[in-house]
Amino acid sequence: MYFKKECIAMLLAGGQGSRLYDLTQQTAKPAVSYGGKYKIIDFPLSNCINSGIDTVGVLTQYQPLALNEYIGNGEPWDLDRMRGGLSVLPPYQGNKSSDWYKGTANAIYQNIRFIKQYNPDYVLILSGDHIYRMDYAKMLDQHKKTGAACTVATITVPIEEASRFGICNTREDGSIYEFEEKPKKPKNNQASMGIYIFSTKILIDYLESDEKDETSSNDFGKNIIPNLLNNGEKLFSFPFEGYWKDVGTIASLWESNMDLLGDHPPLNLSDRNFRIYSRNSARPPQFVGTNAKIANSRISEGCRIYGNVENSVLSGGVIVEEGAIVKDSVIMEDVIVRRDAKVYTSIIDSDSIIGESCVVGKDGADKNNITIVAKGTNMSRSTM
Repeated sequence: MYFKKECIAMLLAGGQGSRLYDLTQQTAKPAVSYGGKYKIIDFPLSNCINSGIDTVGVLTQYQPLALNEYIGNGEPWDLDRMRGGLSVLPPYQGNKSSDWYKGTANAIYQNIRFIKQYNPDYVLILSGDHIYRMDYAKMLDQHKKTGAACTVATITVPIEEASRFGICNTREDGSIYEFEEKPKKPKNNQASMGIYIFSTKILIDYLESDEKDETSSNDFGKNIIPNLLNNGEKLFSFPFEGYWKDVGTIASLWESNMDLLGDHPPLNLSDRNFRIYSRNSARPPQFVGTNAKIANSRISEGCRIYGNVENSVLSGGVIVEEGAIVKDSVIMEDVIVRRDAKVYTSIIDSDSIIGESCVVGKDGADKNNITIVAKGTNMSRSTM
């Protein structure tokens, strides 16, 4: 017997993340490292508990091993609950058939039983590949006040980038009258963040109807939201004004890490009233050698720095030997940069070794020219 919840969250974390190339060959995108001490999935999970939502279904699919191991029973995010808490929801064999999740809507459809057992009034749909801090309780409060069937979180994007997103065309009161999925000529720049709150009965009715439509892509942006509008349902936007970054590409992941540097980063990860929680193994304090030079960088626990680090983000356990240079780069867990090696404008995945005198990347921060080194690479003397 499950305890009734007012609102539960369904977190879509099964995407392949192909645009992150080597970083997701062995790891699901939400489990990719970020900011020196986090994983991407830490953000929506932390947002949930900070918003008073203590029941979260995490829908996994592609390369789930590292992700499942990382989230465990949800304890780091205070989601290890007797009533609710965190549940991992992979595709499974049913009585009639089994199938991979075919789209975002189909993934939720396959887990309707999970939703029903908590009998929630509302369901929050989230994506597992965005970096942001957001109080979902404010969005839920608006949803209840407007009596909407669905509320869509939106953010203002540069008009020249609007064609990459689902665009919400709204009236003055915030009600949505049209939704365009990646329009060639967008009418405005209010982009969907892929965050939705549904009244539960409406969600289930439309998921079941969508599943019966053999022509559907089984996608919220392409099918569910347009169908709601076509049938005259009430939809409202919830404008979000904080930092938000879709880190689904190499360039955006690198940019978002670089955004953390400087005296006044746009994303505050030090706010004790709205913490971002993570599962981190205990490591010794950082050690900085006598001849080391560190400028405008984030250095995590367990790092040992003997060389030069500038404008970079280093995860736990990284070693930078004497004479080595790391500049404008993101270095993930337990990487070793050997003596006199040079790493410029790169993302180095965990457990890699950059050999003595190797040169990786090109000097000069350029988001369109980022070098990637895959997890566990052992690089001898060479230039990339």
